[in-house]
Amino acid sequence: MLSVLDVLFDRLCGAFETSRMQRRKLTLGHSPDPDDAFMFYGLARGLIPTDGFEFEHILQDIQTLNERATRGELDISAISIHAYAFVSDQYALLPSGASMGDGYGPMLVAKEKWTREQVATKRIAVPGTMTSAFLALQLWLEKPAKEFDFVVVPFDRIFEAVRTGRAEVGLIIHEGQLTYRNEGLEVCEDLGKWWSRENGGLPLPLGGNVIHKRFDPETRSRIAQILTASIRFSLDHRAEAVEHALQYARDMGRELADRFVGMYVNDWTLDYGERGRESIRRFLGRAFERGLLPHRQELEFVTVPGV
Repeated sequence: MLSVLDVLFDRLCGAFETSRMQRRKLTLGHSPDPDDAFMFYGLARGLIPTDGFEFEHILQDIQTLNERATRGELDISAISIHAYAFVSDQYALLPSGASMGDGYGPMLVAKEKWTREQVATKRIAVPGTMTSAFLALQLWLEKPAKEFDFVVVPFDRIFEAVRTGRAEVGLIIHEGQLTYRNEGLEVCEDLGKWWSRENGGLPLPLGGNVIHKRFDPETRSRIAQILTASIRFSLDHRAEAVEHALQYARDMGRELADRFVGMYVNDWTLDYGERGRESIRRFLGRAFERGLLPHRQELEFVTVPGV
């Protein structure tokens, strides 16, 4: 039988553990891009309540974050939806922070406009093999990677690869979707528009935020609410949040940066809902059916009470 002292000791230990968890510093990985900077403005500047949690912001390119996720290194991370297929045993998808291409997305550009059949015969510069853009490209070509010619190039050097002839076609993401005309290039296909046409208007799921499954469901839900609050704060204080994001805008002016942010931080980002979840299921499901993924995914979505 437990003594009164034993009971008190257990309660004190429990209270200490609760306090420790509430003060726990969490690693939060996201890319040094204006859209991610915009959505985490409130969190980075300490402008929203954090329920006792502290967040260590780790800014790295998405390819690095994808690779780190395969090793389960970060507590919370931005990730390509393609890459999630390889880490779904370790991470659950958060309901907010996603990048959804709603009628637009990664583009295939070249010095002249080519058909799908022609593009399939060209060398294509791609921003990484774990990106959602690369998976969408394989679905669009109806070919696995081993059946077409490609070269991996940092996303911000794809225009250079096409200009110098290292590649004949570029698969562009980020602000390149807004600036390709400045390079004198033509769009062969917008993969976001293609996906929407083929899937009843569903958005193309490009990126999302994930949380490690070492956290219990209640903690995941609490953290999800904090991240959603940061995004809502930025949308409610748009001018200030865009100003904060400009430091990551890679020579974009305020108008272009604001336009880019609007493409990928919007109502879909607050909560992509059942249509977003269906699009993710369909995107990864089609990839499995075409032999582009090794196994069908058991997707796990974090839920928030009342949402």
